[in-house]
Amino acid sequence: MATRALVLGGGGPVGIAWEAGLAAGLAEAGIDLAAADFIVGTSAGSVVGAQLAMGRSAESLAAAQMREAPLPAAAEGAGVGPPPDLTGLMAMMIKAATFEGPPEEMRAELGAYALAAKTVPEEAFIAGFGRMDGLGADAWPGHRYTCTAVDALDGRFVTWNAESGVPLGRAVASSCSVPGIFPPITINGRRYIDGGMRTATNADLAAGYERVVVVSVTGNATVPAGSPQAAMLERTRKRFDEEIAAIRDKGGEAVVIRPDDGALEAFGVNLMDASRRLAVTREGIRQGKAEAVRLAEMWR
Repeated sequence: MATRALVLGGGGPVGIAWEAGLAAGLAEAGIDLAAADFIVGTSAGSVVGAQLAMGRSAESLAAAQMREAPLPAAAEGAGVGPPPDLTGLMAMMIKAATFEGPPEEMRAELGAYALAAKTVPEEAFIAGFGRMDGLGADAWPGHRYTCTAVDALDGRFVTWNAESGVPLGRAVASSCSVPGIFPPITINGRRYIDGGMRTATNADLAAGYERVVVVSVTGNATVPAGSPQAAMLERTRKRFDEEIAAIRDKGGEAVVIRPDDGALEAFGVNLMDASRRLAVTREGIRQGKAEAVRLAEMWR
């Protein structure tokens, strides 16, 4: 059987809900994403990917997202109250879009921004991931699961897996540490931030696998033409195309799943808005059932 990889991209609490629903809709239609030989998750995708790799059913993931009671606020980002203000982070990301120096240098700037921000205490944030419905703070699903992070001090991109010797809850928390919103996570004396500061998907990590499903929460984002965000979006899409090319250059088949119009409407304008979880999960389930037709031949 051909080797298969699953890439789950970042996108805040909204992304967690949509990816959980998507996986559940696909499972209902007979497509088990958890059967992948390799799962890589970034930010929101690290949460969903870890639980799928640990053997939790996609249906139970979606059900948890649709419960009235929120999951731990630390893990979700905003269990109550208004969603976090992303203005500062967006300004940094726009700067990154036009930065011409080494990418590590710009990521270190993002790390410095994260280290200076006032956020929830680090241990409280980590604790939310240790309680995620049986995920466990220390258990690892095995070396086929990897999540991503960035060193806040030098901008170096890192990956965590079963061989890293890092508690799973701490590794996932680092992958989800959105600069300016959540605290950088201490691992082996270093501080780490969201792996999405490299790219939202880091799909090139799946190069070498024969069949790859790439789930891109932000892949259909739109911004006004000529706006400061337009350059950021253009660079993001160029980098994503390079990641897919890396998979295909190694002989792999890559299928990309992006939110459709119905899902985007449910998303709203702020991916950190956890209040949209119920509607977003339902849209994910619907879209997953529809996408199953496209994945039927390549994934089974």
